[in-house]
Amino acid sequence: MSVIKSSSFHTHTHTNLSLFQVLNNFWQFIQRTPCCAEVPAWWVQLHAFSVQGLFGKNSEQLTNSSSGLELEGSVRGRRVESPTDNTEELWLLHSNIDAIDKRFVGPLGTIIIKCKDFRIIQLDIPGMEECLNIASSIEALSTLDSITLMYPFFYRPMFEVIEDGWHSFLPEQEFELYSSTISEWRLSYVNKEFSVCPSYPPAVIVPKAIDDDALRKVATFRHGGRFPVLSYYHKKNGMVIMRSGQPLTGTNGRRCKEDEKLINATLRAGKRGYIIDTRPLNIAQQARAKGGGFEQEAHYPQWRRIHKSIDRYHILQESLIKLVESCNDQTQNMDRWLSKLEASNWLTHIKEILTTACLAAQCLDREGASILIHGTEGTDSTLQVTSLAQIILEPRSRTIRGFEALIEREWLQAGHPFQQRCAQSAYCNSKQKWESPVFLLFLDCVWQILRQFPCSFEFNENFLIMLFEHAYASQFGTFLGNNESERCKLKLQQKTMSLWSWVNRPSELSKFTNPLFEANNLVIWPSVAPQSLQLWEGIFLRWNRSSKYLDEAYEEMVNIIEYNKELQAKVNLLRRQLAELETEDGVQESP
Repeated sequence: MSVIKSSSFHTHTHTNLSLFQVLNNFWQFIQRTPCCAEVPAWWVQLHAFSVQGLFGKNSEQLTNSSSGLELEGSVRGRRVESPTDNTEELWLLHSNIDAIDKRFVGPLGTIIIKCKDFRIIQLDIPGMEECLNIASSIEALSTLDSITLMYPFFYRPMFEVIEDGWHSFLPEQEFELYSSTISEWRLSYVNKEFSVCPSYPPAVIVPKAIDDDALRKVATFRHGGRFPVLSYYHKKNGMVIMRSGQPLTGTNGRRCKEDEKLINATLRAGKRGYIIDTRPLNIAQQARAKGGGFEQEAHYPQWRRIHKSIDRYHILQESLIKLVESCNDQTQNMDRWLSKLEASNWLTHIKEILTTACLAAQCLDREGASILIHGTEGTDSTLQVTSLAQIILEPRSRTIRGFEALIEREWLQAGHPFQQRCAQSAYCNSKQKWESPVFLLFLDCVWQILRQFPCSFEFNENFLIMLFEHAYASQFGTFLGNNESERCKLKLQQKTMSLWSWVNRPSELSKFTNPLFEANNLVIWPSVAPQSLQLWEGIFLRWNRSSKYLDEAYEEMVNIIEYNKELQAKVNLLRRQLAELETEDGVQESP
């Protein structure tokens, strides 16, 4: 974790207000300003102090020009050059602040800002009162109660909007891609008013043989109303992945014939299917006492149930906290580092998720069997597995737009509660039981596959890092809310900008494009052996080690690839010219 320290903090230049006064005045301004009003961006600008990394030779120097809160939008969480002078500025979204610590040594006060992207910023401020005032103001601005007070509702893009990202990946468009091959499926609007399932989108893909009345009955039998829907159609053999919530069998072994008919409608004559339950058997059995449960063999004779063990909630959150703590440990002791890394169990979670995803992909591709995947709610581990299985099986999911469509379909529209899961990161002391790095784990798993198949992905590591950053703190509205119903009530499409509108501009896409990419239409099978899994340095170690030489190596690689393309083009041109000359010679020699 890179720690940034200010050796001095001055509150003068072109403002005669202290940083506390500016922050406090702006906070009062926010409270009395209507949500619909166009107000300035909420970026903390750290001014007029010299910033030095605490980790010796990897440190960077940053000097800014003024104190206070900059009231203009700019680059998020990055160092940018000031337009008025040659100094640099560090811009940081308030929502990116995970925790604030205060320390005092004599008259000197220290504020340590810990961010959700794992960076740490340390400010040394003369004066205890000034230090306390600044800290309390930043805390107030970084812990807003109302979503509608968050920055995306006030952000105004400073770029030309070429594409409306809110309408780039609608369910109707995704269904159209498969409409010629999935004649046995239909697009249902049974959830048009979110009355059947609040965490599903208005349109879902279901078997054509099942009418909407049956779907309503099935919804009462599944946790949260999450009846089985199509997640992925495997064009190679017509097998499918479905996802849902757990069945509400309870201790009495309740059954639902409509539910049995629905999932059996996906099977072909004489074929069996697999139900992958992401919970261990004992947890699934315990769920029956709370009204949940699992599919009974007697009622689903054509389905084989497999239990896997993917952890959730506080277990994952504690794992992340331990991992970040171990990455911040600068003792340089090898045994201590390896012991802490192992104790975090982060790579173990990666292994379990990837193993389950490979199992799901194997059932479809190699055994020719359809599968139903669920855990308890069907909004966390279920989505990790369905998404990763598609990345393994489907070449389109390994392209930039295909991966964006996957995030929309399998995470945003599928009801992953981003607002709850990403409310805090690894540093906040007041943890809530619903906070969990589920999406970060998924991105880590994708990175593991990308590292093993570096030429099969159109996007690079920076694309994954960007998605992680925006899931936790963003100027865009894409990851706000917990489901489509909440996003509809918040009117995000009308009041905020979509992340995809920014990402899919050519100038931005170039930053996220993998220069090694070569389209690979084959299924890719990642290794899940412990020796094959590595710590994602690009996320967990990027702030406490310099990336200068890696960046230089990457640029050199890009230059070599571009030069190779130029040479290949010249070779092709010379071959055409040679073929033309040989043809002319042949014509001249003929009688």
